[in-house]
Amino acid sequence: MQPIRTFNVSPSLPERLEPLRKLAYNLHWDWNAESKDLFRRLDPDLWESSHHNPVAMLGTISQDRLTEVVEDEGFLAQMGRAAQQLEDYLQERTWFQKQRTGKPKEYYAYFSAEFGLTDCLPIYSGGLGVLAGDHLKSASDLGLPLLGVGLLYQQGYFAQYLNADGWQQERYINNDFHNMPLHLERNADGSELRIEVDYPGRKVYARVWRVQVGSVPLYMMDTNIEPNNAYDQDITDQLYGGDTDMRIHQEIMLGIGGVRLLKALGYEVTAYHMNEGHAAFSALERTRILIQEKGLSYATAKQLVISSNIFTTHTPVPAGIDLFSPDKVLHYLGYYGNIFGLSPEQFLELGRDNPEDDASAFSMAVLALKMATFSNGVAQLHGVVSRDMFQGLWKDVPVEEVPIGAITNGVHARSCVSKSTQELYDRYLGPNWSSVGVDSPLWERMDAIPDEELWRNHERCRLDMILYVREHLVKHLRDRGASSSVVAQAQEVLDPKVFTIGFARRFATYKRATLWMRDIERIRKILLANKDRKVQFVIAGKAHPKDIPGKELIQEINHFIREQGLEKQIVFVPNYDIHISRLMVAGCDIWLNTPRRPREASGTSGMKAAMNGLPNLSVLDGWWDEADFVRTGWAIGHGEMYDDETYQDEIEANALYDLLEKEVVPLFYDRDADGLPRHWIAKMKDAIRLNCPFFNTARMVGEYAERAYFHASDRYHTLTSENYAPAKELAEWKNKLSQNWYNLKIKDINVSSDSDIKVNQTVTVQAKIDLATLTKDDVQVELYQGAIDASGEIVNGESVVMENQGIDSHGLSTYTADVVYDTSGLQGLSLRVLPKHKYLSSAYEPRLIVWAH
Repeated sequence: MQPIRTFNVSPSLPERLEPLRKLAYNLHWDWNAESKDLFRRLDPDLWESSHHNPVAMLGTISQDRLTEVVEDEGFLAQMGRAAQQLEDYLQERTWFQKQRTGKPKEYYAYFSAEFGLTDCLPIYSGGLGVLAGDHLKSASDLGLPLLGVGLLYQQGYFAQYLNADGWQQERYINNDFHNMPLHLERNADGSELRIEVDYPGRKVYARVWRVQVGSVPLYMMDTNIEPNNAYDQDITDQLYGGDTDMRIHQEIMLGIGGVRLLKALGYEVTAYHMNEGHAAFSALERTRILIQEKGLSYATAKQLVISSNIFTTHTPVPAGIDLFSPDKVLHYLGYYGNIFGLSPEQFLELGRDNPEDDASAFSMAVLALKMATFSNGVAQLHGVVSRDMFQGLWKDVPVEEVPIGAITNGVHARSCVSKSTQELYDRYLGPNWSSVGVDSPLWERMDAIPDEELWRNHERCRLDMILYVREHLVKHLRDRGASSSVVAQAQEVLDPKVFTIGFARRFATYKRATLWMRDIERIRKILLANKDRKVQFVIAGKAHPKDIPGKELIQEINHFIREQGLEKQIVFVPNYDIHISRLMVAGCDIWLNTPRRPREASGTSGMKAAMNGLPNLSVLDGWWDEADFVRTGWAIGHGEMYDDETYQDEIEANALYDLLEKEVVPLFYDRDADGLPRHWIAKMKDAIRLNCPFFNTARMVGEYAERAYFHASDRYHTLTSENYAPAKELAEWKNKLSQNWYNLKIKDINVSSDSDIKVNQTVTVQAKIDLATLTKDDVQVELYQGAIDASGEIVNGESVVMENQGIDSHGLSTYTADVVYDTSGLQGLSLRVLPKHKYLSSAYEPRLIVWAH
């Protein structure tokens, strides 16, 4: 039955409890222990049953309980402290304010397809979303004027349950937005703020919800409204659901709708950050607005968009990139090409790595890379992989100089470190441990934490995790209709005193979740052979609903548990989410990760474990490749690459068993007279001391600010000044450059020495260059020097800028420079010419280069 009228009923609170409302609607409570404790104190059972949702709690709690706490002076005092902490947090002078004093007004927009902020907002699938959520939290901590932009999914990602055969099943649960910490954005007259986006033959409307993440607003679009048709209402139904048609609908809404959303809210955004390629269509909409509303040419508009766009790729393999067929792109977005004055082929070139291949797909990553001034991978190794993967976009640029950098991911410390462990750090390290850098003397105080106190705290965390896992498993089995004997067995899984290995992540095949099961007899021996040195596993994670091989891995683990009679020693925890993750990274003893190198772009769960004092046991991939894997854990292998995957699995499984048998398990059970594993505790302290200050979103977001946001924002202000005169100048210069570049010729190179020289001997080089219609101000001439590899190529070359000495009698420009080689061996030298302009963000942006031959 359809209602004739609807009402949004908000919680009714006594006046003295009104501060609870403000606390509930700002996610600061998720990383503020006082606020979280306050809501738990209000009604512990309701806090758990609401999935830690304070808004739902306030809407369902009994009036009797509210009347009770109004008279509870202790509760009121705690509420006052929490409210004051939030107020102080929002008012404090921030890192950003100190860095950008005197700068014009600026905003940075951060687009992501998913955001993992807290477990009561299930609109994330995994690492990418949680990273995006942590990005917003640290942006708030640092005071950045960041604006999050995403989609609000009615069903979010699926809830996982396992059938009796251990096969993953999916359940989709509708989110009740009105009982979540969400604000519906409204116009001045009180009506819903709505944006519209053009799709073929129709307009699709979206209303806008806001989540307040400390000082950072996250705006999310919701299409589940009239007058949208049923299909369009489902655009924001499921995260990563549907087919490629639904995916392009979602990405149009995210990118194009997101830009329109920010415009409707009145923001003048000075830097745009695309977190993965899902939001790359934002570049098209920004270009359109500049053409149609600001009167700029396509070239000028495109230049301004490029100069203020940032792109982060999280994908280490081509298969992980969103690709759309040319016909599909032209069907949904071809009208942008008409506005830009481009032919269909020219428009499609924006998303093609090979413009000459008319059949090639349109890549969202390629579009983002071509329309960004700064691009990066999410770990140093991933930067190397990305430069190799996308080298073709910068023809003739050495792979190590492809302009895709790396900003290693981090995690938000106050979100992932357990409450009791945070209190321990606060007590001995001081309250700034969650944000200070690696050079802070604060980390010298780690040894001040008594071994026994750190260990007893960790043992409590392990017990808390095990008690939760038992309770969670019992509920799951009862919901499935399992027998009473199976339920009773679940109440006794895991031993709180046994060494516990944690493994939790997305079940994609390259993560090799079953590698530890490769030799059944050997793993049984590790688990059970020594009754004084037992081992147990806690495993969790979801496979994408369409990833059958991933689901088979989950089933294989559950079959293994049952067939081997290891139900007490190995537990698969269903429906992995942020809450389970936080318990596991605090309560396990070591964190296992076995991806197939180099396919793990970063990985962040191991960082969270390390912050809680867990050593890592991992293949050298992603973040672990750049961590101190000797002092803070163990490396499986030495970073080798294999052509034969079966052979690789055999080698690395045996390496894992060897480490467990000979080093890891013995070290854990090596106890002194006080019953303490002193050497293990030393490794825990190193894990905290060496990983916490670096693999932290405080460092990561600060790095994005200093390397990307500040520069992009400054360029935006520069290029838009004087009615866009600098942007027009740069666009016109680029046009002149492209028309005349290939008339440029390197005519002569004279090297002062012959082929035999000494270390540190100066070699003078003179070059004669015909610049044709270009001038010395348009170019930078460089020598490129370095060692020669077996194939005769210069590797890891370094550039030396040559000085212009004027024009000779033949009209040739003369350039000179001195070079010195500080190592012996076969060394090489070449010469190149690159574009140069005062408004250019990078010499590689025009994708033009001339080398000597």
